[in-house]
Amino acid sequence: MNLSELGVFLRSRRARITPAEVGLPAGPRRRVPGLRRDEVAQLAGASVDYYIELERGRGTQPSAQMLGALARALRLDHDERDHLYRLADRPPPATTGTSSHVQPAMLALLDRLDTTPARIITDLHETLAQNRLARALLGESPRRTGHAASFVYRWFTEPDVRTVYPEPDHPHHSKVLVHDLRAAVARRGKDPRTADMVARLLHTGPEFTDLWATGDVAVRRGDRKRVNHPTLGTLDIHCQNLFSEDGGQRLQFFTAPAGSPAVDQLRLLGVIGIQDLGEQAPTASGR
Repeated sequence: MNLSELGVFLRSRRARITPAEVGLPAGPRRRVPGLRRDEVAQLAGASVDYYIELERGRGTQPSAQMLGALARALRLDHDERDHLYRLADRPPPATTGTSSHVQPAMLALLDRLDTTPARIITDLHETLAQNRLARALLGESPRRTGHAASFVYRWFTEPDVRTVYPEPDHPHHSKVLVHDLRAAVARRGKDPRTADMVARLLHTGPEFTDLWATGDVAVRRGDRKRVNHPTLGTLDIHCQNLFSEDGGQRLQFFTAPAGSPAVDQLRLLGVIGIQDLGEQAPTASGR
């Protein structure tokens, strides 16, 4: 483990990023060309003292979770992310699943969408990052690993997640999720993890089995959907997706049709955020 070199690398990456690039105000007085150490700590969810010690090449070996948070905060690309892990004597994470490295361009867009619910998900509908309004609309992303990190998998194995949508809409969501999954399976080729997920889903019952047997495929680029919210009631909104170049990640955002009641509902969502919702907030999230 080379903590000294790790500190040098962190300082060099911090210096190249402006506050505007990560959605922070520049402020009237800045004595450094890039981010301040306290700003990186804030973005990574670390204490300022801990981050300072890392830059000084001291302290303990950072966890894989902390390294992932630092990679996102500093907008590292894949090569830089892997280098960061190796300096900390940690194996670089897999390229799929919730440990996937969020592409910097995706994060840059997410940072700027502060007036609409938005999130970044994988092609298996695993949540990688989300903004405050997405958490307020759909709830905190559940901390799940393995197949259960995928909303598609939970949709067919955990009935409670379906409460995020009105029951009459469930057949539609089942159909489009399966069609989208088939496209992801083809895109991933001989990925054993995806193949195992499908094999397990084929044992969940006739709903998935019958839909899979149709052979239908369609990438889910956009949809009109109704979302149940514990305070605001049912929101009838548009859901759109912007895709990464390789199709493995998508930026998903929600907007209200012009002149619809959802315009005021989303405006109110921005006011109340997630305050006072407590355990009432939906936790199915993922879509």
